[in-house]
Amino acid sequence: MTADFDAIVVGSGPNGLAAGVTLTAAGLRVLVVEGAASPGGGCRTEELTLPGFRHDVCSAAHPLAMASPFFRRFDLMARGVRFGWPEIQFAHPLDGGRAAVVSRSVRETAARMGPDETAYRQLFGPLAERADAVVGAVLSSLRRPTAAPRAVASYALPGLRSASHLAARFHDERARGLFAGVAAHANMPLTRSPTAGLGLLLATLAHAVGWPVVIGGSGCITAAMADYIRVGGGGIETGWRVRSLAELPPARAVLLDVTPRALVALAGDRLPARYCRALRRFRYGSGICKADFALAAPVPWANEYCRRAGTLHLGGSFEEIAASEAAVAAGRHPRSPYVLVVQPGVADSTRAPAGQHVLWAYCHVPAGSDVDMTSQIEAQIERFAPGFRDLVLARASRTAAGEQALNPNYVGGDIGAGLLSLRQTFLRPVPRWNPYRTPLPGTYLCSSATPPGPGVHGRCGELAALTALRDVFGVRGQPSPTARDPSPAQDTRSPLSRPERQKLRGW
Repeated sequence: MTADFDAIVVGSGPNGLAAGVTLTAAGLRVLVVEGAASPGGGCRTEELTLPGFRHDVCSAAHPLAMASPFFRRFDLMARGVRFGWPEIQFAHPLDGGRAAVVSRSVRETAARMGPDETAYRQLFGPLAERADAVVGAVLSSLRRPTAAPRAVASYALPGLRSASHLAARFHDERARGLFAGVAAHANMPLTRSPTAGLGLLLATLAHAVGWPVVIGGSGCITAAMADYIRVGGGGIETGWRVRSLAELPPARAVLLDVTPRALVALAGDRLPARYCRALRRFRYGSGICKADFALAAPVPWANEYCRRAGTLHLGGSFEEIAASEAAVAAGRHPRSPYVLVVQPGVADSTRAPAGQHVLWAYCHVPAGSDVDMTSQIEAQIERFAPGFRDLVLARASRTAAGEQALNPNYVGGDIGAGLLSLRQTFLRPVPRWNPYRTPLPGTYLCSSATPPGPGVHGRCGELAALTALRDVFGVRGQPSPTARDPSPAQDTRSPLSRPERQKLRGW
């Protein structure tokens, strides 16, 4: 093997790997460069607490991976990635042992909403039926007309509003709290647009494709993509923190799975001043504080349905969650934070020793916070699952500042790589017809800072790679990853020999 590559991808998060897969499918030889010791970015699985307890580093539940056009083409399940679907896709516990729960059936879910049964069914029934059209439009470059305008309009018209505006159509605490919990994934005040859109999308996906976990951990998704690139003749080089584009060996195309801030640092004065100013105006969101737990037994939720849910949103009523998110946006640490919880053990028994469990949780905090909110996270879980603390065998926590130290793409602990404001939904990272092209010939941005934004869907990387294929290599059309059939990945280390690695570093 020589150390010559057609294209180089900097960053091996889901989008960087999706770019590498797309380029590999077109017959190119690709090098993926990663600063961390292992590829995957937030899509990794590690023993963070005790031996035998496997925790997802960031991404944990995967509705977007199930719905993504990229992953449908790549066909994760055909490549050895197995998914587990919980009986309850997500739940929202309330005080007094009550809860609102979402199953795959819209009708069944609506029937548990009391006076809001009809309103829930009328809102989500049509969206679930048209989910393919909605997902196709949302997970796009957001630059071209949709092939299903009526279906997309049924989503976009309410979705462009705030969560508080849309929640006004519900009257019961269950439906209102449920929508607050799913909309709060946006990590913004619920009074801002388009928080309703993310809530609608994620709830619709719960009915259309579910919110599964990956058997064995989210890192299996990374392993499958890394293996495809290697089998196609490419390389994945870890432990190489690129400080300048000048460090990279020659290649016809360079794709960057980095933030706008990092793009400015990597390119130096090679970028036009106007473009740099636009990149510096890109806004980042609030951070997260994450806690992982090794448990002696399942979480003793007061509500029986919650014990069967893969994902839970904690925080109480709509008003409580709205107040918590507003406090974070104002730079304060809420005493009673909104907490997102995933308990993969309900659908994946491989994550912990027999009878024991792992628990994944985070809360929102001000950007750059170095405050450890583990005790507040535990208090919220204990609120709805009395006795939880007695089951904790070990815990591992990471502040927002720690998140950025672990992954530079998480600026200030913002795992979404950019504020999901209305402007930045459509004009990310800068107002530009093709947001993946940079002013540097052959250099493209492929991170979550480009459309369609954050999530494990791979579309930012795929769309950037398609642009590079057209611009640089004259390849049009959609390369199909199914053209190759590598065996399921077991080892994500670089296939390059030591002399080849030395040649790359000192080219």
